[in-house]
Amino acid sequence: MVTMVGNEADIKDLVKNLLYLEHDAIAAYDSCIERLDSRQFASQISVFKEDHLQHVQVLTAMARELGIEAPTEGDMKQMLTTGKIALADLMGDAAVLKAMKTNEDDTVTAYERAIRHEDAIPASKAFFMKAHQDEEKHRSWMETTAKML
Repeated sequence: MVTMVGNEADIKDLVKNLLYLEHDAIAAYDSCIERLDSRQFASQISVFKEDHLQHVQVLTAMARELGIEAPTEGDMKQMLTTGKIALADLMGDAAVLKAMKTNEDDTVTAYERAIRHEDAIPASKAFFMKAHQDEEKHRSWMETTAKML
């Protein structure tokens, strides 16, 4: 799935859509953790999930500062992000991690775009850069680990 998050003209819409994306990611992480056979991999995925939970906290504070209501759960895309994981489970841990990597592709892209948003203040840009680095790290681990299996 190719995300459009990060292309919003209004910073309020950007923050709201990043929150939806993060909640979708958390749901996918939960699904992944419960489906992985390797407890070691599940443990690492749990660590990455904490990054997403922290992103939600920061984005929720941004939403509050912008005077908008912060979404508290994912949107319809959540079915796609978790559905990929459920289907991949039929083929084992490597397939699950590859499916998760495709979800991370979307969050990496969204934060790359957010960094360049013209209405983002320096503090927002700093957060977007940190979140982008987190997502790059998650994606890299998933890709490398899946290739080793």
